[in-house]
Amino acid sequence: MAPWWGREARGGGGTPVVVKMESPGWAVPESEAAGAGGKAGRGKNARQITWVLLLKAHRAAGKLTGAASAALSVAAAARRRVSAGRTDSDAAAAPPGESPVLRTRFYGCLRAFLVLSMLLLAVDVAAHLQGWHLAPVPDLLAVEGLFAAGYASWVRVRLDYLAPALQFLANACVVLFLIQSADRLILCLGCLWIKLKGVKPVPKAGGKGSDDVEAGGEEFPMVLVQIPMCNEKEVYQQSIGAVCSLDWPRSNFLVQVLDDSDDAATSALIKEEVEKWQREGVRILYRHRVIRDGYKAGNLKSAMNCSYVKDYEFVVIFDADFQPQPDFLKRTVPHFKGNEDVGLVQARWSFVNKDENLLTRLQNINLCFHFEVEQQVNGIFLNFFGFNGTAGVWRIKALEDSGGWMERTTVEDMDIAVRAHLKGWKFLFLNDVECQCELPESYEAYRKQQHRWHSGPMQLFRLCFVDIIKSKIGFWKKFNLIFLFFLLRKLILPFYSFTLFCIILPMTMFIPEAELPAWVVCYIPATMSLLNILPAPKSFPFILGSAYEWVVTKKSGRSSEGDLVSLVEKQSKQQRVGSSPNLDSLAKEESHLKKDSKKKKHNRIYRKELALSFLLLTAAARSLLSVQGIHFYFLLFQGVSFLVVGLDLIGEQVE
Repeated sequence: MAPWWGREARGGGGTPVVVKMESPGWAVPESEAAGAGGKAGRGKNARQITWVLLLKAHRAAGKLTGAASAALSVAAAARRRVSAGRTDSDAAAAPPGESPVLRTRFYGCLRAFLVLSMLLLAVDVAAHLQGWHLAPVPDLLAVEGLFAAGYASWVRVRLDYLAPALQFLANACVVLFLIQSADRLILCLGCLWIKLKGVKPVPKAGGKGSDDVEAGGEEFPMVLVQIPMCNEKEVYQQSIGAVCSLDWPRSNFLVQVLDDSDDAATSALIKEEVEKWQREGVRILYRHRVIRDGYKAGNLKSAMNCSYVKDYEFVVIFDADFQPQPDFLKRTVPHFKGNEDVGLVQARWSFVNKDENLLTRLQNINLCFHFEVEQQVNGIFLNFFGFNGTAGVWRIKALEDSGGWMERTTVEDMDIAVRAHLKGWKFLFLNDVECQCELPESYEAYRKQQHRWHSGPMQLFRLCFVDIIKSKIGFWKKFNLIFLFFLLRKLILPFYSFTLFCIILPMTMFIPEAELPAWVVCYIPATMSLLNILPAPKSFPFILGSAYEWVVTKKSGRSSEGDLVSLVEKQSKQQRVGSSPNLDSLAKEESHLKKDSKKKKHNRIYRKELALSFLLLTAAARSLLSVQGIHFYFLLFQGVSFLVVGLDLIGEQVE
């Protein structure tokens, strides 16, 4: 953009200045008259202000055009979704382990609740038109007509029976809400204190190994690296390559590829990759289980029963989609030296596709708060937190002392962490050591992941409760385990948030005698949301994101694979020796990819989310009759959010 103030005298004439708009092809020439002061100066200033205003108007018009285009794209995607008619009733879309009967019953309850709310909305609108909402019950009984009598009976039932019970439930949820908000605030204050004081785990003197990885010796203890995987044909190459490129003496670490794949072609590809790295001198083994008892926990337990495990001091676990940096072991293992009571060193996750769409941005916000605040604060002040299942280094002695891996729950990582804590082992969380991975980009994959993460904690609590009471740890650690770790964060938080804001709040709109104060609906949730965003402000979708990202069509392949593989290629260029390509494996991989290309993904309509969105929008319409502005905006935002999720517009879009 040419500066409007740049001028030079040329024969007494003015120098033409071009003011360019944002969009290409828009330019407005302006000839400034020479001279200063008087009417010429005032005219020049007026023209400059005019062009500045026009420029701002053009920018605003561009933003409005972009918003309108995004809205049309969202509407077109919603129309395609409805016309396709695919719903989550398909068994392939359901999370594994979820009961179809329970899912159907829950959807039926939501649908019945929606029909009832729409009926009540129609009744309340008719009563407001008659002015009956201002009349007491005795006056309503005096009005003749069946509708007036029915409305008077409904108001009496609300006053005498429904409102007291609903108010009691609302007050109970508000108390839980305040407890959970206080817990979050304390965690945030602890994180702030850590930042201000610069507190972080530091290896003891002499705990860092030398830079010469060929030296071996005491600086580089024996490390076992495990990569459990199951049908991971998309990521097996980069994960195995990243682990084999770790900066550690090859004689001092062994890689176990624990393959539970039930697809023969995928298993053949993984085995071929392992054999390739074996030819390059890496100590790596391939293990395949035919009978997949215990799933991941059973896989890890089987691998730990190998006779050679006794020669290793530490074990590192990486899931198949994780790619550690080459210096991962050098930055984690030294923390064990001189700390014989440390059983686990956990690294944080970073996400290569955090900006892929709105769903990944929101996941990044929540997980950044989990690592930056929850894990770090609990690690510094309590030396305990839930093991994340991957990107962690365990002392093998701590695993054996805690009873090893068990298949009794779906949260084997949380199970082993609790049992190790009860045995007195301490945990360290390294917030500055990151391990790259990927976030689920589709809502269907996200639902399945969340179902796995949330289906087992209460079952584990029931199994561990007696052991927690009988353990020799201190009273406050028992209190933290029972009331904060399990009850508050694993049970109360999911229960109250859905019950309070998606059930009780809409019900108070149809039963206005029970009230929720504005600070519960607006001010505290807004404050908690702001605190939740602080660890990852750049991921806030409404600041740096775009509505267009909701409807971007996902291309074939993964956009982040190049970034993930580049590090492996860079590290292995100097190590790999020339070898002829394996034509059989290439042909096998090509045929396998052709076979997989026939299995197409589809966006679906999620009926429960859609029914809940209509319920919230109906409650928002009812709140207008009670002149509750804050409640209306909150319910409207919630309803639109569930509508976007129900139409599967929030994540990966497949055409």
